[in-house]
Amino acid sequence: MSTPVGLRERKKERTRQHLADTARALFAERGFGQVTVAEIAEAAEVSEATVFNYFPRKEDLVYGRMEEFEEELLRAVRERPSGESVLHAFGRFVLEPRGFLAAKDARAAQALLAVSRMIATSPVLLAREREILARYTDSLAALIAEETGASSDDLRPWVAANALIGVHRTLIDYVRRRLLDGEVSLPRLARDVRRRGKAALALLEDGLGSYARKA
Repeated sequence: MSTPVGLRERKKERTRQHLADTARALFAERGFGQVTVAEIAEAAEVSEATVFNYFPRKEDLVYGRMEEFEEELLRAVRERPSGESVLHAFGRFVLEPRGFLAAKDARAAQALLAVSRMIATSPVLLAREREILARYTDSLAALIAEETGASSDDLRPWVAANALIGVHRTLIDYVRRRLLDGEVSLPRLARDVRRRGKAALALLEDGLGSYARKA
């Protein structure tokens, strides 16, 4: 009998999560550059090929969840209510606390804090993050262009997507700076991020507040 698709996918997701958790624990203990994929595979009790099947690049063991973030962001924009602009849908989504800012468990929060600090001090990880954010921008621009029926030479979808993802990137950088400065109060940090995010989005209101309203 064949394995049901749902069960097979759940098993794959558990394996993926196990690999990411194992890698992050090793990275937090020794640093990203000091851990090899072979060591991650050994600690996770899988082959090195299995690691690469799930994560084509070592950096993706840190950033695997960013793919889900992209999908959730695009869904939030795509499924926004009639009459709402892309700016407002994006703002509602991006201001929702996620990751360690939403963590309720102290141990989970500390683990996520360690990962954030590791990223902030790793040029390799920061470079990969820039690639991922550029992909976000492309995906969001393509969605806006599709919804608005923009022509290939219409720059507005690209400009809007760059502005919006720029807000997201600025908030990420702000959180990282606070962490490197020793910030440990997650509720206070979450409040500050939300306040600054609202202020940043307000700057875009005149230009994008009525752009790409959903029919």
